[in-house]
Formats: sequence, C-alpha cells, structure tokens
Amino acid sequence: MTADVAVLGAGMHPWGKWGRSFVEYGTAAAREALADAGVDWCDIGSIVGADTVRGGYPGYVAGATFAKALGWQGARVASVYAACASGAQAISTARAQILSGLADVVLVVGADAAPKGFFRPAGGDRPDDPDWLRFRVLGATNPAYFGLYARRRMAVHGDTLEDFAQVKVKNAAAGALNPLARYRKRVTAEEVAASAVVADPLRLLDICATSDGGAALVLSSVDFARRHGAPDPVRIRAVSTVTPRFPNTVLDLPDIATDSAASVAPPAEPFRASIARAAYEEAGIGPEDLSLAEVYDLSTALELQWYEDLGLCGEGEAAKLLGEGATAPGGRIPVNPSGGLASFGEAVPAQAIAQVCEVTWQLRGVAGERQVAGARVGMTANQGLFGHGSSVIAVR
Repeated sequence: MTADVAVLGAGMHPWGKWGRSFVEYGTAAAREALADAGVDWCDIGSIVGADTVRGGYPGYVAGATFAKALGWQGARVASVYAACASGAQAISTARAQILSGLADVVLVVGADAAPKGFFRPAGGDRPDDPDWLRFRVLGATNPAYFGLYARRRMAVHGDTLEDFAQVKVKNAAAGALNPLARYRKRVTAEEVAASAVVADPLRLLDICATSDGGAALVLSSVDFARRHGAPDPVRIRAVSTVTPRFPNTVLDLPDIATDSAASVAPPAEPFRASIARAAYEEAGIGPEDLSLAEVYDLSTALELQWYEDLGLCGEGEAAKLLGEGATAPGGRIPVNPSGGLASFGEAVPAQAIAQVCEVTWQLRGVAGERQVAGARVGMTANQGLFGHGSSVIAVR
C-alpha cells in the first residue's frame, strides 16, 4: 500500500477581520473543499478539526463543532490542538486514519476568529506553563521574540533592516495577486522602513497581523481518488511533526531560556532544521527537488531563517538568496507565492492547512497570476508552541 494520501479537495474562507464566529469560517471552507473534491458531506468517513482555544468551549471540540455545523451524519471525529502546528497535526491524524483503513475519505478543517492586537494567554494562574510565564515574568508578547530572532540574525549573519524589508516587499507583491489574502497592496522598502517600530529592530510591516479565516482539505486514499475519477491527484508524501532535541540552545517561543550545553553537546541541527530533515527523509527527496515552499513568516526575519532551515541555502546565506531573486516569483525556488502570513495574518488553527491548500493549487496549475511554472513538489513549514513541528510535502 502506498504511503501517499490524495488531496481531493481544498477550500478557504478569505482572511480578514470579519467579526463572526470561527465556526462560520470553517464551515464555509469545508463546503468549498467538499465541492472541489466532488464528494457529498455524507461520504466523509471522518472529520478532524484543528482547534482554537480562544473561542470559548466549542473551540476545544472543533472536530465535533464543525461536524454539527455541517449536519450530524455519524462520521468519526477527532480534534487537535498544537498552536500554530494544529493544522499539520490534523493532517497527520487524517493521514493515519486513511493509511490504517479506518476511513477512505477525511475532512480536515481549521478556523479562527483571532483577537485584535497581540495574542495573550488564557486566564488563570499556571506557573508551570512557559507561555503564561513569559507574559507574567517578562511581559514578552510574540513580537518581542520576533525582535530577538531578528537581532540574532543581524549579530550572527550580518542581516540588515533592508534585507528584512525586501521579504515584505516580495510577499506583499504575491499577496496582491491572491483574492483570499487580507492585505492585497504592494509595498515598498521605504514604506516598511517608515512604519512604526514594534519590537526593535522590526517595524509594523515586518510583523504579521492576527486575522480571521478558515481552511479545509478533503483527503482520501489514492485508490479512492482514482475510483472517484482523479487518476493523478496531488498527493501528500510526508508530514513531519517532530519535537526538539535536548539541549535546545536556540531560543524558541514561548520559552524564555535555553538549555545548558555545558555537559551535553548541542544537537547537530536546530529544531526547525530537524522538522525539514524529517520531512525530506520521509518523502525521499531533498531541497533541490522543491518547486516552491510555503513557510511561516511570522516576521520578515523568520522567513530568512526558514530558507536556511529548509536547506535552500547554507547557514548565513539567506539574505544573499533573497537578494538574488531566487525566492521571488519566477526564481529558482519561490517562497510564499500565496503572499504568506505577511498578506494573510495569523488565523492559528487554519494556517498550516491553508499552506497545503496553496501548494495543492500550485501543483494543480490553477493558482492564476501567482502560478509557479511547472510546479511538481511543494513543501510547507512552520512550528507550534511547546515544540510542535509542522511540515508537509506534497507532490504531483
């Protein structure tokens, strides 16, 4: 039996600030994915929901919440919470069900109605929770970490504010071509530099917003897809959900300290690089095989870090790769042709699913003005709080 699963359908609710329930966004995305797949809701054998924990009690049971909204029909249900990696964990759960024979067709759906401004922890005292502690002890919002990442790259690799700005310029140009993006306006490097400082050295336009949005996929066995009239579907070949290795000597959100390497040597690769390596090994490919990548650009500096972690270039060479135009549309390896989080913002449980939606459309050749010519292999990458890896490789 092949380890691939087919992507029969993909659907998204546009990102923005709509002021409605996350259930509405996820249900709309699910219906689009079902229509794209050409399957009826009653044909779905399982539904896996990527959870949001800010939307009240229904957010903790997102799988059943979406099943109810679509109409109870007896399908299996599962719910997954892994912060920003929730969507990839949901895809991994769905794939396991398909490959084990528990279901032929699975709906994966995630959606969020994010608060305006910085994310903050849920209420209550939790002194053993690093996410709670970083707010209570340091008052460190997410942009504080993004600024630390940027400062590290400037100190270690010589990256500049101009390098960071060019990431935003690239992604904004791609987002301007994406009807699902929240921000569809090109920007200049001068506009990035003139925007307000949020967490030095990062400006407002260096950092992604929080957004509402939803995304969904219909996954199936390859045999089902072929019987269903899809002889050559986009196929998911790898899903990496690895955790860090001890000692973790590079600061990772939300932890506010690294492990000591005084007695144990640090691992050969940092956490994010290990996420990519596991995906490559499972898929049996390398970075040289990629046609495009969708990465987690919480900040412009973090996108540059992903270039190196995905092996698109050597350590310290990300700004050079960007400057050569290799990651731009028409370049050797376009990164974030969707426009990335720079153009969408964070809708946490949906975004890893949305990345796979974009890769699916690119591999099908239906991405319109933002189409990557001849796309055959696409990769997604992000990470969730507390060491949740997240990477998906899809092929055509």
